[in-house]
Amino acid sequence: MNRQQIQTFFETLRRANPSPQTELEYASVFELLAAVLLSAQATDVGVNKATRRLFVVANTPQKMLDLGEERLAEFIKTIGLYKTKARNLYATCRILVEQHGGQVPRSREALEALPGVGRKTANVVLNVAFGEATMAVDTHIFRVSNRTGLAPGKNVLEVEQQLLARVPAEFLVDAHHWLILHGRYVCQARRPLCERCAVVSECDSAPLAGAR
Repeated sequence: MNRQQIQTFFETLRRANPSPQTELEYASVFELLAAVLLSAQATDVGVNKATRRLFVVANTPQKMLDLGEERLAEFIKTIGLYKTKARNLYATCRILVEQHGGQVPRSREALEALPGVGRKTANVVLNVAFGEATMAVDTHIFRVSNRTGLAPGKNVLEVEQQLLARVPAEFLVDAHHWLILHGRYVCQARRPLCERCAVVSECDSAPLAGAR
């Protein structure tokens, strides 16, 4: 995908969805952090189902500490790996209270020091909560970036670096939302829906998919 194709690709996605948002439900930076931490290897729908109940009783780090790890685990037991996630989230809440005054830090280094928070989670928080131009490369973005030729890479870090280098600045803040949604609903893993893809004319793999 060349520079003009990339420009057209994102202009098309922007016209279709001018203000893309995460599908995780949250009402504060802490709720966002908790939801993203819980979303690893889980669907946003499943996470939202659990957090709708959890956040009613514990929507701050201190309230989650007061809840206790065992009760926290009960609230999220419908999510995969819930015991590990409960342990990590509880430990994260303790660090937030003891080291950050109960607030979610804005620096990547501080975010990645939290249990259960890796580079992808930190990127989501930095982007969604603080408006930074980061790329949280999940399986959808990795697939779309490679399949379309937008930002090929052998691993998530390579794809992230390629995206930051190749996506025009005007699209950077919203780009990861557009790519996730495109991968989730159109450029799907087993069978990409090329016949309903608005950006098929810019895709390097479209001829292979019989779309041209």
